[in-house]
Amino acid sequence: MAEPVRARRLTDHEGRKLQQIVRRGRHDSVRVRRALIVMASASGTSVRAICELVQAHEDTVRDVIHAFNDKGLAALDPRWAGGRPRLLVAEEEDYVARTALTRPEKLGRPFTQWSLRKLVAYLADNRVRTVKIGRERLRRLLAERRVSFQRTRTWKESKDPDREAKLDRIEYVTGRFFDRCFAFDQFGPLSIRPCHGRSWARERHPDRIPATYHRTHGVRYFHGCYSLGDDRLWGVSRGHKGGVNTLKALKTIRAARPDGAPIYIILDNLSSNKTPAIRKWAEKSKVELCFTPTSASWANPIEAQFGPLRNFVMGGSDHPNHIVLARKLQAYLRWRNANARHPDVLAGQRRERARIRSERQQRWGRPHTRAA
Repeated sequence: MAEPVRARRLTDHEGRKLQQIVRRGRHDSVRVRRALIVMASASGTSVRAICELVQAHEDTVRDVIHAFNDKGLAALDPRWAGGRPRLLVAEEEDYVARTALTRPEKLGRPFTQWSLRKLVAYLADNRVRTVKIGRERLRRLLAERRVSFQRTRTWKESKDPDREAKLDRIEYVTGRFFDRCFAFDQFGPLSIRPCHGRSWARERHPDRIPATYHRTHGVRYFHGCYSLGDDRLWGVSRGHKGGVNTLKALKTIRAARPDGAPIYIILDNLSSNKTPAIRKWAEKSKVELCFTPTSASWANPIEAQFGPLRNFVMGGSDHPNHIVLARKLQAYLRWRNANARHPDVLAGQRRERARIRSERQQRWGRPHTRAA
């Protein structure tokens, strides 16, 4: 029997980038859809389940996964041909892209960033190479080369010395014991304030929410549990994160498989998730705790379920207190579990599904070892 098609292991950068696309890429349905396919495949979801999630043919899903394994994040942007031939040769396009990525100060210009006008003027009159190009063509060329004007950001990567071993274990249990795999995480903090969202409205007359409010209710944390095999999500809101609340949630997971056989729970490295009481209970109850690497929360399958939760319950809301919010969360969970495969549910999850990871026949993020 052939090995199931699965995306390769994600790097930290790829995990964060896919997470960002799924969370914020609301206006680029192609990228969001392809990012969902890759992330879902990374978390061990089968091709057939992904087809139902994104409402696509199995061949399409497999093509996206294979393309990601070959090209990485470039697979999220398909290169469809069309239009008249380009007037610039490939060398000139490369030179334009390199110039845009070079700080103006290094090229003798007295500013720290390029604008399209400044860059066009420099390309049309410089001693190295003259390239005459319009602002719109320059913008499109940079977009094709994946060069965009963006704010600087900080970065971090996993320093966990056991990163590979932890990812290996998560990959193994999700592939070998899928029906006995669960995931746990805290979603929050949840505060009582008006939240922006989306809804149908008359043109130029959107629904409005108050801009002034007082945060007097404190925050809550949703302790969520997810069954990979049953595709079922449940949880409860708590006043804080802590070992006692985590242990209560983990016991509900153990109760979901009362047969006494071993189960596997994927969770992050939060200190409240690995207290001595939790470890002792896990050993006694035949529960293996599979921790994600430090700064790699995208490796937890439950992260993908929090996006729809944020979109359908928090988006466009103005809850008066945490009691009402908790009731809304539980009402959504009942509806979500009863209609997990409904086309409308899948369409909503496709737009807002938050975070996920990867694999195919090769190890996540590592090339095949060649035979000597």
